[in-house]
Amino acid sequence: MAEDDTPIFINVDSESRPVISRTVSNSRAIPLQAKKNTILKSHGRPPWYSEDGLPICDAFVVGIAGGSASGKTHVARQIVQKLGSIPTIVILSQDSFYKRHTPEEVELAHANLVDFDHPDAIDMPLFAACLSDLKACRQTNIPIYSFAEHQRLDETKYLYGAAVIITEGILALHDPALRALYDLKIFVQCDSDLMLARRLRRDVKERGRTVDGVLDQYLRYVKPSYDNFVLPTARYADIIVPGSDNSVAIELIATHIRKKLKERATRFRPHMAQAGSRSPTPLSLPSTPRVSALSPPSTLRVNAMTDPYENLIVLPQTPQLKGIYTILRDKNTSREDFIFFTDRLATFLIEKALEHLPYRPRTVRTPVDVDYVGKELDVKYICGVSIIRSGGPLERGLQRVINDVLTGSLLIQSDAQTGEPLLLHLMLPVCIRERHRAKETWVFLLDAQIGTGAAAFMAMRILLDHGVREDHIIFVSFLVARNGGICVLRKAFPQVKIVCGAVDDGLRETWLEAIESGEGQIEAEARKVWVVEPGMGHIGDRYYL
Repeated sequence: MAEDDTPIFINVDSESRPVISRTVSNSRAIPLQAKKNTILKSHGRPPWYSEDGLPICDAFVVGIAGGSASGKTHVARQIVQKLGSIPTIVILSQDSFYKRHTPEEVELAHANLVDFDHPDAIDMPLFAACLSDLKACRQTNIPIYSFAEHQRLDETKYLYGAAVIITEGILALHDPALRALYDLKIFVQCDSDLMLARRLRRDVKERGRTVDGVLDQYLRYVKPSYDNFVLPTARYADIIVPGSDNSVAIELIATHIRKKLKERATRFRPHMAQAGSRSPTPLSLPSTPRVSALSPPSTLRVNAMTDPYENLIVLPQTPQLKGIYTILRDKNTSREDFIFFTDRLATFLIEKALEHLPYRPRTVRTPVDVDYVGKELDVKYICGVSIIRSGGPLERGLQRVINDVLTGSLLIQSDAQTGEPLLLHLMLPVCIRERHRAKETWVFLLDAQIGTGAAAFMAMRILLDHGVREDHIIFVSFLVARNGGICVLRKAFPQVKIVCGAVDDGLRETWLEAIESGEGQIEAEARKVWVVEPGMGHIGDRYYL
């Protein structure tokens, strides 16, 4: 039986050294020791989709099987070490997927009378479903199994965003549905005596078991399972790796994975930046914009005859709004004034965005005992998600308008070498993390501006991967570049509503100078960037610094 599978997070630093951090589940202290399920993060997840908004590459999945104590987990971690600077990796253990037990089965398990090495002990359909979701770049929630309680817990572990998934377990190659999901299948071959010696040392030292108990379980369950179910799966493997002295094999595997990831790379941001110039219907706002008859009188929409993207909603260009933008665009505006007027503008934008939520009639009794027929929100779940850090200035406006709203965040930054957007971190509300609830959730997606639109594009794709409906996403922004990425967004996500305060004319291509360290070494090469003009500068920096 495998070791405790409670997940830990391992963040790989710039030198690819794992830094293990403690996690807590249901207020239970978790010992700082090696765990089976791990999430490893390095320089982030690059785009996994094309300009039409659809995924073009699945996660790369590796399946590792072998006998108990053959060294499967060690091989998985060695592969990660050899890969070096890589996108997010998940190491997924089959031990998470033991079936839920009856009280009678739990009692037998405590007496070591349950065969946990038999294929029937694993919930293979659930295992395949979770792995299929991860491979297809969708979120999933894997079960958590407690070996102390010999039971699957009610809680689950949320996973999303892996570019490489390594699945390991004694029966990882047993089920045909699982094998169909692997891009690379590995079997760890190890001498039986060595596996028994490792198991004895592990179970006695780490689990407090007796030698007699370990041997009894090994002879009764582990060895027959290995002979009947585990060893025969070696014929499905693409490569057989020795359980010790396997550095050459691991280097070959890592080289193969790096090659496959390189083949899947895409140059996304330049296409977004150049989309407006080659678009047959560039974004344009007529001098006298047409008001949609179906929308509130104050809503100014892009003229549908000149631009098919009718879900771009621009605030009325009143003298007051123009005055606010004049103050915000002035580089000499004090930080206090910038924060004040940014918060005011954010409130205007969120109030406008609220007009596009569904409402139902509601009758209330007023203090003068007269019935009033009004409206109330007709939504089950509503939340906000901001793109750190430029989306932060819009959060206060959202909280002013909906004071108890749940909020989450996405950290999307540009790769220092290529300029491509990278997903570095996400913290989403629970109503998005669970797919059955995400379908009924309305999301305010917050970002300061849409220039190339690369970050906005990635954020929308992330929400769709979680099951949020496209027409339930309302993107709120201060500025939109007329000929920038909005031209791609309108085609890829035509049902997403975008609420903004102004449309700027230019998206200028320029170069970001190379960054030198104090020792004269180049930390980041010069790269191409695109700047919105006239723009408001780096809104997040001006707001927070």
